[in-house]
Amino acid sequence: MPQPRPSQPFLEPQQWHAVSASFLGWTLDAFDFFVAVFLVNTLAAQFHVTAAKIIFTTAATLAMRPLGAVIFGLLADRYGRRGPLMANVVFFSVVELLCGFAPNYTFFLLLRTVYGIGMGGEWGVGASLAMESIPPHRRGLISGIIQSGYSCGYLLAAIVAKFILPLWGWRAMFWVGGLPGLLAFYIRWKVKESEAWKQHRVPEFKSIARAASSNWKLFLYMIGLMALMNFFSHGTQDLYPHFLASRGFTTSTIANVAIFYNIGALVGALTFGRLSEPLGRRRALVLAAALSLCIIPLWAFGRTLIALAIGAFIIQVGVQGAWGIIPAHLNELSPPAVRGLIPGLAYQLGNFVASPVNTIEYALRDRWGYSWAIAAFEIAVILLLAIVVTAGPEQKGRHFLKPT
Repeated sequence: MPQPRPSQPFLEPQQWHAVSASFLGWTLDAFDFFVAVFLVNTLAAQFHVTAAKIIFTTAATLAMRPLGAVIFGLLADRYGRRGPLMANVVFFSVVELLCGFAPNYTFFLLLRTVYGIGMGGEWGVGASLAMESIPPHRRGLISGIIQSGYSCGYLLAAIVAKFILPLWGWRAMFWVGGLPGLLAFYIRWKVKESEAWKQHRVPEFKSIARAASSNWKLFLYMIGLMALMNFFSHGTQDLYPHFLASRGFTTSTIANVAIFYNIGALVGALTFGRLSEPLGRRRALVLAAALSLCIIPLWAFGRTLIALAIGAFIIQVGVQGAWGIIPAHLNELSPPAVRGLIPGLAYQLGNFVASPVNTIEYALRDRWGYSWAIAAFEIAVILLLAIVVTAGPEQKGRHFLKPT
């Protein structure tokens, strides 16, 4: 009788290490960003400024992310994924730690701006390392796992806001954000360099720039796509705790809601990332966006806390469901010689375009009211996103390694 073939593992140990490094890096990076979201009113009182000025610090962070994508993306394509990823993690962790010592608003704004450089570098390098390390047929689900790190970071920030803020104050929340620097040791000891990078490495920065510029049409499309994706995510997440506060809910209650809707985000990223394998990247992304569109009335106009929480849960299933496809989609579209640079830079330039989102929605609130401001803005974003995705390219299952 023929012997049964041993079942192949989902991923090999070294592949899991690469995925873990990418996931944890994005989780901790997102945590460091979202800490400030829960402190808008607290920091405004501490620094004797308006809430609008604290909200502006989030825009400053987002605006600096392209610079981080350029710096760390170029280093990743020239010198490999591991070293730049370790340097990036240490950089944003140290800056986050220093935020806890800010004596005034000006210093805090400066630190949050500098932090944006570190935040901008992590995603592109980490995503390329993970996507290049796994089999093509695993990319959909792994893409969802990696992107769910963003929601995990938001979830951790909500938990810290609920438990650490009342006990030790706002500074301790930023001090906790310095701990991610320890991740660099894990990357150093457990993660191997990408074989795809070794096969496609270029000898100098000039060659990287030439490869990027020769694909400018694709690059512009990816920037537009990522601008809409960032309007989609930041427009539904960043001000939502402040929106709930305007409805009279306490910080503890808001943290509970944020924990709940970030669980929905995790569900969405994993579900739609997995669905992007049989359905395709574009079709699954549009389906996720459509889910968010349908729930906007409950999310923005719910009359009770339960209604708002359910709306927030479902809309984040759609938002992060769409985002769960992005790491695989952008890496498959990108030329191999600049896979460390192009996905992350397109993502962060899209972030730059979308960086005024919180300021825009906050200004619309004064004209239309909070509910109509966030609802109308996101309806327009989702409809345009669906059109752009449907009309764009797709290369699902593209092989990154040269045949041997």
